[in-house]
Amino acid sequence: MFLSCEDEPVENQSNPVQPPIIVEPEIFPDLGHDGPYTHGNVYFGREGYIEYHAGNLPIILSAPHGGQITPDEIPDRTYGTMVTDDNTYELTKVIMDTMKVRYGGTPHVILCKLKRRKIDANRDSVEAAQGNRYAIRAWQEYHHYINIAKNKITQQFGSGLFFDIHGHGANPDGFYDLRTWLGYLVPGDVLDQDDTSINTVDNSNKTSIRALVDSSLFNFIEVLRGENSFGALMDSLNYKSVPSVNDPGPMGSRYFSGGYNTARHGSRGGGSISAIQIEAPRPGIRDNPVSWSKFAQSFTIAVDEYYFRHLGRKVKP
Repeated sequence: MFLSCEDEPVENQSNPVQPPIIVEPEIFPDLGHDGPYTHGNVYFGREGYIEYHAGNLPIILSAPHGGQITPDEIPDRTYGTMVTDDNTYELTKVIMDTMKVRYGGTPHVILCKLKRRKIDANRDSVEAAQGNRYAIRAWQEYHHYINIAKNKITQQFGSGLFFDIHGHGANPDGFYDLRTWLGYLVPGDVLDQDDTSINTVDNSNKTSIRALVDSSLFNFIEVLRGENSFGALMDSLNYKSVPSVNDPGPMGSRYFSGGYNTARHGSRGGGSISAIQIEAPRPGIRDNPVSWSKFAQSFTIAVDEYYFRHLGRKVKP
């Protein structure tokens, strides 16, 4: 049998070639599509990876490293830090609930529910998501919600405080520093200098609490680690902190001065929202619900007093 170029072989007629299945990429809605963001409501990003509690207080709480979700659609990151800050998601929500009771209002709270090996919301988008479009979307949502909170606070109050909640573990040599590290973008080797050396306009302008210092009646070193510092207030409530009056610097030991979120969302580059990175040890703070509750009580008292001393009013709606 002869076949012309217009004839189809018998086997192709009985088993026709199936066209390839084309899967269109998911189209993400514009950021802000779920707004307006009303106090008391909770908003979730795509697949619930990011959680935002819209508030009515001049306080923002952020927990970028406490998530536990590990979706298959996001591959594990291949470089960067992967360690989860255990229980910081839970601790931050307890602080939120404690503030509701004490202040009569709600802080803005932004939580990443993805495990850190999937995304690092405290890094730039390149290191954070490493090219995966779903991780990039989650990163964008995280910082979008923080920006929404900052804008709302600026419009309503003029100024506010942003706290990025983290946890630190044992040092490489096995020593566990049980103090809370407070990060203001002031490096540890600078904190180890004397007050006169640190207390300069140049150093003040480089810190994530620049706006707070500019508003305060106290000078920079007093706001940073003097009697009216956040560290001194936490110290007085039995949570030893660095920097503070009793522990002015890390004395050459391991210490985190603040990361991407503190730099991006604080007031070093302008704006009226000042940022502090909280690095809490696990024992006595992050280890169990009783510790979370005790720390939240003290933290909430300290925030209220710190806000009052430097911004002239109590935290309230």
